[in-house]
Amino acid sequence: MAIGGPSQNSDAVLVVRPPLTDEDLNELFSASWPGHRSTSFAPMLARSLVWIAASREGRLVGFVNVVGDGGLHAFILDTTVHPDERRQGLGVRLVRAAADEAKACGAQWLHVDYEPHLESFYAQCGFRPTAAGLMRL
Repeated sequence: MAIGGPSQNSDAVLVVRPPLTDEDLNELFSASWPGHRSTSFAPMLARSLVWIAASREGRLVGFVNVVGDGGLHAFILDTTVHPDERRQGLGVRLVRAAADEAKACGAQWLHVDYEPHLESFYAQCGFRPTAAGLMRL
């Protein structure tokens, strides 16, 4: 299902739960994340509550994944925008669309972990900082 139309400053189309190939996702993640190793995304998507993809002219240029606890909590993961598409509002559009979809799926709380340099980005998306704990396993 496509979400809205292109915005004034972007003709990227957002789609909820589109079929995505490993090739498309690995290409996006390799361009966006140094050191990314090709992987199969099917197991991840099978456990997802929802995901949103952004494409422009048939090319995957953005992605965000939402997982849930089966109840009130959902978690944003893997917010990714192709380097050529950054700083144009696409990431904010993706995260806000993911929030809307998570709410439609019954989530009442949406969580995200991020590095300090991304705090202003996630604030633009509507998040507020909270205290949390993290354990590396």
